[in-house]
Amino acid sequence: MSIKLYFLRMFTWWNGATLNTLRYTRVHGEVVGQDEFGNTYYRSRGGAIDPALGFERRWVIYNGVSEASMTPPGWNGWLHHTVDVPPSKEDYQMRAWELPHRGTPPGTPAAIRPKGSTLRRGRRQATGGDYEAWTPS
Repeated sequence: MSIKLYFLRMFTWWNGATLNTLRYTRVHGEVVGQDEFGNTYYRSRGGAIDPALGFERRWVIYNGVSEASMTPPGWNGWLHHTVDVPPSKEDYQMRAWELPHRGTPPGTPAAIRPKGSTLRRGRRQATGGDYEAWTPS
């Protein structure tokens, strides 16, 4: 590990997992799967229930910068205990109308800027003229 990477892992959490997170993961975690972005998902070894939480711990080690929008919907549901079966053990087929997941890191050029956003490039759409300000009567 380079000195720069060592200090980034020691003092920052947004550039990837910290040294303590990596150590905790090695000791207490088991790999559940990996997504198309290279993020690796873990749970408590053997599915052990955490006595402080009352359920098993689940976490992700991001491939690169820690950005929650880079978690695909299936894995997001598993991380938040919405579903019990991780996507790696499911045989899910995308529908024809579904688009592949893409992260939307805020504050970057890759962020989604909908129509009408002041940060969107180009000419802004004109107001529709269907708005009437409320005035008390």
